[in-house]
Amino acid sequence: MTRKPPPDIETTGSRIVYQNRWLRVREDGIRRRDGSESIYSVIDKPNFAVIAALHDDRRLHLVQQFRYPMGARFWELPQGAWEDRPDADYLELAHGELREETGLRAARMVDAGELQLAPGLSSQRYHVFLATGLTQGESALEQSEQDLIARAFPLAEVERMIRDGEIRDATTVAALGLLRLKGLI
Repeated sequence: MTRKPPPDIETTGSRIVYQNRWLRVREDGIRRRDGSESIYSVIDKPNFAVIAALHDDRRLHLVQQFRYPMGARFWELPQGAWEDRPDADYLELAHGELREETGLRAARMVDAGELQLAPGLSSQRYHVFLATGLTQGESALEQSEQDLIARAFPLAEVERMIRDGEIRDATTVAALGLLRLKGLI
């Protein structure tokens, strides 16, 4: 009989340090494989969807808003979570966030895969979607998004913005890289 090796890290206890509507910070007691003990802090946030809305003429929709922790405005792909429905279906979430932030409706939505936001810090994951067959409708911004600007850019311009450091949102860069690697854009 083969003996299973001990886990890399075992949780020995857990306590909530802080929580609000958007996130929870917990501190876990851990034991490493060698028996040493320590703590690990984890940020739990609802999973989210990020949407690359690509028009037939190869324009990509971006949104810009003020990001308080950084004290600046940033261009990024539409993205979001539903804090009141953390277990929402990713496809439904993608359609809803795209409509909310841009007013766009997508006839087709391809799930390109799941990525982890910051696996050394957070349990949060996200699915990357490519939205096509777009029609314009009215947006339905939340109060916290009242400063949001939505605009379509030629895909080549978006790639230049990434290269030149104008787009620095890691989720946007990773999502577009995944879509490019899978041959979807």
